[in-house]
Amino acid sequence: MKRIGITGPTGAGKTTALQALEELGALILDADAVYHRLLEEDPALCQALTDRFGAGILNEAGKLDRKKLGSVVFGDPAALEELNGITHGFIQKALEAEMARAEKDGRPAAAIDAIALIESGCDRQCDAVVGILAPAELRIRRIMARDGIVEDYARARVAAQKDEAFYRAHCDFILENGPEDTPEAFRQRALELFRGLLKR
Repeated sequence: MKRIGITGPTGAGKTTALQALEELGALILDADAVYHRLLEEDPALCQALTDRFGAGILNEAGKLDRKKLGSVVFGDPAALEELNGITHGFIQKALEAEMARAEKDGRPAAAIDAIALIESGCDRQCDAVVGILAPAELRIRRIMARDGIVEDYARARVAAQKDEAFYRAHCDFILENGPEDTPEAFRQRALELFRGLLKR
């Protein structure tokens, strides 16, 4: 079974690429969804975060409150780095278990979908890492339409993410999704790349 990492900035077309992989029988693992599930269900992660950030991050029922945790770490780069340091190990372990299950089920591939795939170290769990890229102006227009946000906010979100050079330096393959591409043309190109990866 091939393990493929999918990464890239917001609005570049990761969803379309992932749908193409799913068509080929791959299990898609959303790292964000895994993280949110672990925050709710994993007592060991909850304990590790409480030990570091205090009981103030819990709600009245003693469960981890994501908003309270967010208010502690966002705006504090050192605390955010510590949060990532604690959570990444738990996320990788959960992804490993999901991929082992996919392999047992006879899937041809499992794909990890994560914006911070490389920064988190999840790329080391993959046989190949594919970066999905599109020009910044195109991404701004896409996320404005997709998320119903104003241009200034869209620009701020795009500016806050890694630039193209980062993905080109760290990914094994790059899928370009340019202004001349229709969703179908991009999907076909993604299918072609993934079919090639699955044959390796």
